[in-house]
Amino acid sequence: FYFPVSEYGNVVLYEGNDSGNIKQIWDGQQHIYGFDVSSGKVAATVATSTEPGELYVFDVSQKEKQKLTDYHDAWLSHVEISEPEEFVYRSVDSWDVHGWIMKPIEFDETERYPLIYQVHGGPHAMYGNTFFHEMQWLASQGYVVAYINPRGSHSYHQEFVDAVRGDYGGNDYVDVMNGLDHLLEKYEFIDEQRLGLTGGSYGGFMTNWIVGHTDRFKAAVTQRSISNWISFYGVSDIGYYFSEWQIKADLRNIKKLWEHSPLAYVDEIETPLLIIHSEQDLRCPIEQAEQLFIALKRQEKDTEFVRIPEADHNLSRTGKPSLRLERLQHLLRWFEEKL
Repeated sequence: FYFPVSEYGNVVLYEGNDSGNIKQIWDGQQHIYGFDVSSGKVAATVATSTEPGELYVFDVSQKEKQKLTDYHDAWLSHVEISEPEEFVYRSVDSWDVHGWIMKPIEFDETERYPLIYQVHGGPHAMYGNTFFHEMQWLASQGYVVAYINPRGSHSYHQEFVDAVRGDYGGNDYVDVMNGLDHLLEKYEFIDEQRLGLTGGSYGGFMTNWIVGHTDRFKAAVTQRSISNWISFYGVSDIGYYFSEWQIKADLRNIKKLWEHSPLAYVDEIETPLLIIHSEQDLRCPIEQAEQLFIALKRQEKDTEFVRIPEADHNLSRTGKPSLRLERLQHLLRWFEEKL
């Protein structure tokens, strides 16, 4: 049998049998996101950090691949692509954290650029060596874009994955902020006075948490986020078991649910915050955004709330194209105004 494995930011292919023998058969700086196997050959859809997905055939015995399609060649011939640069830094528990940085298009080493720092969802997901349209688009608009895999992310080791559970806003937050420090120390072209932050789902939770614990970011956009674990427990389609699994608390431990809720720290939020949320989101229902927005507006903080109709939790990936475009335009508008 054949199965995909996430390894250090890549998704590669393994072969196994019912005796327990496994081996890697196809590796590389790539994201294999669909495949089938027949007669010793693998047909697979593969993306890289600079090329959207195409169809390949891989000969298992010869270790050779052949590209069969070129759906994106015409588009790639008239756009400029920013090639992500990998970096690694040491964080707490002596763990290395892995990330990527993209220079803006038409990069000039004598200039300083605003940064948009991205936090992924999950948290048991990952960024990696695949094509991110949003990152490329932001780089084309003159931004440095950086994204990391803090503890909780896949593709490293199980202890790394498990470490976030019961500690949301703890060492995962430290990982993210240590990543920011690493970027500012290593890359002099980042303008420390023009730092932007965004993320969705768990990344939205982390965006909310970060702006409630530091004012280092000049602007932030929180998307499909979590603000209150107490209400989340009862209204999300996964609320009760996800909260018990990830926060390690239920409604008999309101104190812990509240301590891990960004809403508890709204008094400390000074960063201008755009809230984007889909009205049909069942995973992180829109009341999570409504609570945060009202709490900020009541204190006359700099905030704005964009409600997306006819969209669910997967807006940025599988939503209507017109609404996906709308979301991107609001994201850019906020950073253009504030950075």
